[in-house]
Amino acid sequence: MYRQAGAACLILAVMTSLHSPASAQPPTIHPAVVSSQFIYDSAPYPSCHASTIVETAPGQLVAAWFGGTHERHPDVGIWVARFEGGKWQDAIEVANGEQPSGPRLPTWNPVLFQPPSQPLHLFYKVGPNPREWWGMLKTSTDGGRTWSEARRLPEGVLGPIKNKPVVLADGAWLSPSSTEGENGWQVHFELSRDAGKTWQIIGPVEKGPFLEAIQPSILFHPNETLQALCRSRQGVVAQTWSKDGGKSWSALTAAELPNPNSGTDAVTLADGRQLIVYNHSAHRPYEAKGNRWPLDLAISDDGLTWRRVVTLETEPNKAGYAYPAIIQAADGLVHITYTWDRKRIKHVVVDPKKL
Repeated sequence: MYRQAGAACLILAVMTSLHSPASAQPPTIHPAVVSSQFIYDSAPYPSCHASTIVETAPGQLVAAWFGGTHERHPDVGIWVARFEGGKWQDAIEVANGEQPSGPRLPTWNPVLFQPPSQPLHLFYKVGPNPREWWGMLKTSTDGGRTWSEARRLPEGVLGPIKNKPVVLADGAWLSPSSTEGENGWQVHFELSRDAGKTWQIIGPVEKGPFLEAIQPSILFHPNETLQALCRSRQGVVAQTWSKDGGKSWSALTAAELPNPNSGTDAVTLADGRQLIVYNHSAHRPYEAKGNRWPLDLAISDDGLTWRRVVTLETEPNKAGYAYPAIIQAADGLVHITYTWDRKRIKHVVVDPKKL
């Protein structure tokens, strides 16, 4: 009962803080923002979502997203663009949901992953909805210019559900994943010790009091401690911790950041600080979702206490600013991509030394 009361109080405190005078201050352009641009100005489809970004070699970036008539439409495919010569090249469709027999199905949530000394991996999902989708994979040996044939992941393995896998100290790959099935929202992890040939499913993570979550992202702390931050339905970012390098995970608890039932992403910086990109808003219990604006960065030294440092977007629009992805490149700069009103994908570069 005490744990439940404590979690409920923290959720209430986070939601209440959104209406304090401090959170109502107008945003200013932060000196840490190096650049901000759209990856494309026009596309052969009206709607896009769920971007991902990766550095394949120093200074070489690849981004991907899904685009089509609208989310869930059978014509939605996976589009990829490369950053060369100081600008984003035209995107190409590299995957779709065409079936050997039967109707074409929508694709979902691409995730790019560049493991050391391995091909570039593109994970994505195919299926009529998130309850019935399955994991797919393509690889590229030339930095995203050309791609292998698609292959389906093993039964029960979905791959990273929205955010990037990480490479552990022993070289294993740990993929953050989740499901939206009969048992509600559940977080789990998928571990590979043989460069993706086979996978071990870890979890699901215990939901914890008042919390259901999906779409985790993984952070590193000292002494083999890992932290995963997740989207939740309860108005807060949810978190789970591992003290044994990802072999087991604690029950979900509420972090001190709000969440309007929208995706987040986070990265451990080279200097050990933790950086999350998220919507600094929540939703009332009677609402399915809250506003997907503003879009912010928050930073932490320990993963427990967070400081809101940069507002990337603030003006309300129909679909908001959503599903961000974040990485730190070899030169130390942070790259962020996100959906801009479901119409375009935006790319922002931030210097973390100025945070």
